[in-house]
Amino acid sequence: MNENTPYLIAGLGNPGPKYRHNRHNVGFMVLDAFAKYAQIPIQRVQFRALVGKGLFHEARLVLAKPQTYMNVSGQAVVPLMQFYKIPPERLMVVHDDLDLPFGTLRLRSQGGAGGQHGLESIITKLGRRDFSRMRVGIGRPPGRMDPRDYVLHNFDPPEVEFLPAVLQHAVDAIISFIQEGIEKAMNDFNGSLINEE
Repeated sequence: MNENTPYLIAGLGNPGPKYRHNRHNVGFMVLDAFAKYAQIPIQRVQFRALVGKGLFHEARLVLAKPQTYMNVSGQAVVPLMQFYKIPPERLMVVHDDLDLPFGTLRLRSQGGAGGQHGLESIITKLGRRDFSRMRVGIGRPPGRMDPRDYVLHNFDPPEVEFLPAVLQHAVDAIISFIQEGIEKAMNDFNGSLINEE
């Protein structure tokens, strides 16, 4: 690996307008926000993903939104890694997390899937778990609501109002990962944005 080795930033979600604003698609939302900030359009179809390529502060980036549906995200992410010769330490996967309150980010340099099927698919297909991931909290479902239904609902109006701040916080965390490494990003961005305000 050298300084020209690209980073792959993959946001997880479900394809199509039906799912666009669902909680489960917050990984797509973060990636879209980052792509806009970095001025890297995500338009090309490659390995069952929408892909954007470009430079950001001299770092080569590949941005990917798998179009495979969440639970088989590995079918898009791993072929992209192989094609662009991206090592696990230059992969960042962004996904939703039921076990974290809304407004909370949790970055890790490795670990299990924690019940997140998209992440589980990538771990299985890649055959290893030592890659960076960003968990974006969406909170637990109210009452006895089935989590599978909850993740496919849109954010509530109070959450929608605060969502741009959460997405910007996640964008800043990705920038930190690229420029300063996962440990620094973890130190600076793990925690709740809402509690800090």
